[in-house]
Amino acid sequence: MTDPRRIALRPLARILDARQKGENPDAIERENLRLRHEQQRDRLRLRAESRLLVLAICFFAAFTAVGVKMTALASSEPEEPRGAVSDTTIISTRADIVDRQGRVLATNLVTNALYVHPHELIDPAAAAAGLAAIFDDLDEETLLRRFSSGSRFMWIRGSISPEQQQLVHDLGEPGLLFGPREMRLYPNGAVASHVLGGSRFGEQAVNAAEIIGVAGVEAHFDEELRDPARNGEALELSLDLTIQAAVEEVLAGGMTIMNAQGASAVLMDAHTGEVISLASLPDFDPNARPRPLLEGDPSQSPLYNRAIQGVYELGSTYKLFTVAQALEEGLVTTETMVDTQGPLRMAGFSINDFHDYGPRLSVRDVLVQSSNIGTARLAQMIGPERQQQFLGRLGLLEALDFEMIESRQGRPLYPSNWGQLSTMTISYGHGISATQLHLAAAYATMVNGGTLVRPTLQRQAEPQLGERVISEETSLALREMLRAVVAEEEGTANLAEIAGYEVGGKTGSADKPNPNGGYYEDRVIATFASIFPSNDPQYVLVVTLDEPSISVLGETRRTAGWTAVPVAAEVIRRVAPLLGLRPQTVDPELAYSLSSASQ
Repeated sequence: MTDPRRIALRPLARILDARQKGENPDAIERENLRLRHEQQRDRLRLRAESRLLVLAICFFAAFTAVGVKMTALASSEPEEPRGAVSDTTIISTRADIVDRQGRVLATNLVTNALYVHPHELIDPAAAAAGLAAIFDDLDEETLLRRFSSGSRFMWIRGSISPEQQQLVHDLGEPGLLFGPREMRLYPNGAVASHVLGGSRFGEQAVNAAEIIGVAGVEAHFDEELRDPARNGEALELSLDLTIQAAVEEVLAGGMTIMNAQGASAVLMDAHTGEVISLASLPDFDPNARPRPLLEGDPSQSPLYNRAIQGVYELGSTYKLFTVAQALEEGLVTTETMVDTQGPLRMAGFSINDFHDYGPRLSVRDVLVQSSNIGTARLAQMIGPERQQQFLGRLGLLEALDFEMIESRQGRPLYPSNWGQLSTMTISYGHGISATQLHLAAAYATMVNGGTLVRPTLQRQAEPQLGERVISEETSLALREMLRAVVAEEEGTANLAEIAGYEVGGKTGSADKPNPNGGYYEDRVIATFASIFPSNDPQYVLVVTLDEPSISVLGETRRTAGWTAVPVAAEVIRRVAPLLGLRPQTVDPELAYSLSSASQ
């Protein structure tokens, strides 16, 4: 169709034709102009109608979307609104940690951070003075100097209390601003502090901050605790908060009475490997975790975990392993007589006993009375290679795979040249070092029927099915001997006898190594590895005191029988009822009447 705008208003052919016919040529121009205007009007009307149609469709779609959204909101469950986080890469949530009963050990607390825009401060000097009055660790002159540095942003505190927030708000400075965040809270203070470890702020933004673990289970399970997929599910540990608090209380009292430099204790289930309590003193409050020592002896720091970082010679507690191996390999029986005539000399080294036990003792009495010479004789029968293999199977020659990052530091120490002399000294715990947790796990293996147990801080539904290390018969014999160490007058741990509970165990008193070489003559590591109830061991408790010393009848006592044993006994007396163990005491009159009736 020809565009009307291209049609001439006065076409020459029609003009000439109109003149020949006597018509007015101007009428042709008016007619063509009218047609052009009508076609232009129709075209504009069609364009307007199309635009109105598109606009109507857009309005309809918008109102439909609003209606659908309102319908969805009306039919959904109501929930509290949440502020948007400016930096979505920061994971600000962290799962709780609870004990085996579901009691909270670590959780999050909603708080605020304090930061400043110096260029927005009305009176920087007054703001610096006010902040220094609110926060004792801030210096007024330092703050004022920072405010005048030209910086447009600076942090003041990573977290503040509601009271501090109100005091800052009352200063009335628009440049002092608050950023919402969560902080880690340990509601039980120092209880289980070494297990939990502690945390700190990692990456921070104005409206969010990530919390990362720095030690203990907080560090070991850091990635798992920060995983949003947990949906708020807490991490459950094998610890029992009530028992942990009781152990720490008794241990602290024992450390004071025995004048010890430090103390530690491990309580674990002999069948599942669950650690019910793990304590190390001195301790700390993870809510205000101290800085680590940069020089000197790390064991002097309250952050030092003596139970899993402290690698010590654990003395005569190792005699149980020597006797167990000799029995298991059929080299002796419990009644086999062993030469204990001393001193026993080997390669210029002399082995002596603490007491003169006479020329011969049975294997049973070698353990009960703790004869170094008798144990060394048994080790001679075993030999270096078999001894090393046996201790390796017990896990005493490698770091434990335990759910705390500090356990990697607890790597046992033993001689690179494991010869005959080393075999004899290692048999009674001299010349080999391990952690308290190593010892607890090895004792659990010895008394639970002979199957290997690995310690764990995670709940276990069933006993561990580890490899068999010794037979059930050997395990039964060891339990009877450990009971005799406590029950018999000749035993080295008779102070552990508790009415109602059969306790067995073995003492160990090892001279403390001197950093300059050799050993101290008046400093020991005193350890008592105990089991209860000894007739059917359910739990293993290991208590260690660092440099204990107590005066008894005018004499200074340092050995485990006088120091670690009574402390362990008090721990068992306190926690056995909490563990659900019923006393086995029978009233004497009732026992007599029952005996008379049976006759």
